[in-house]
Amino acid sequence: MREKRVRRKDNSRNRILLMLTKLNFRIHIRQIKEATVKYSLSDITVSAVRKNQYPQTGYPEFAFVGRSNVGKSSVINRLLMRKNFARVGATPGKTSQINYFLIDKQIYFTDLPGYGYAKVSKDERDRWGQLMEDYFQEEGLIPVGVLIVDARHKPTENDRVMHDWFRQTGCPEIIVANKLDKLKKSQVEPALELIRETLELTEEDILLPFSAEKGNGKDELISLLNQACER
Repeated sequence: MREKRVRRKDNSRNRILLMLTKLNFRIHIRQIKEATVKYSLSDITVSAVRKNQYPQTGYPEFAFVGRSNVGKSSVINRLLMRKNFARVGATPGKTSQINYFLIDKQIYFTDLPGYGYAKVSKDERDRWGQLMEDYFQEEGLIPVGVLIVDARHKPTENDRVMHDWFRQTGCPEIIVANKLDKLKKSQVEPALELIRETLELTEEDILLPFSAEKGNGKDELISLLNQACER
């Protein structure tokens, strides 16, 4: 009986914490609407390797996801105009935690582990998978997800799974086709069309050509992120 009372008490406390977190989220969204994020002041606050390390501030989180070596960290660096702020790994698959970057003390950029890299152990891949599954089960803190794909290649099966998750949960999504600078002009539209076909995109889906190297698409992506907070 005592165990049941303790369990009910814990459940009630968790519901209260979730309610307060969602309230803080709505307050922060309203504040962002009143003062547009400038993407200038930034700091890494947490590198989480397990669920109990996620920050509990209630700040909105823009989740950056994509396969290993697709350039997630480089995209974040380009948005913030800081060359080595989000560390770019020399070896794919080395980002094994969720990095939280606090932007203008209003929002987080969350850089999630890259998926699909073969040269790590199965146990490590399973740990990353569990980490990401736990992250996406957190309710109400992701106003938009940024799925980064390689403009040069057909999206992978993991890209399709990630895109389907955003679609099925109703979480707004921006698909960023990075490494545009690696393509000739004549190759750009066919490459984008391949991405549209593979991910089965509709006219409502957002596909943004981008180059973290050259800066193409930076202003457009910042505008889309700001718009996500106005919904």
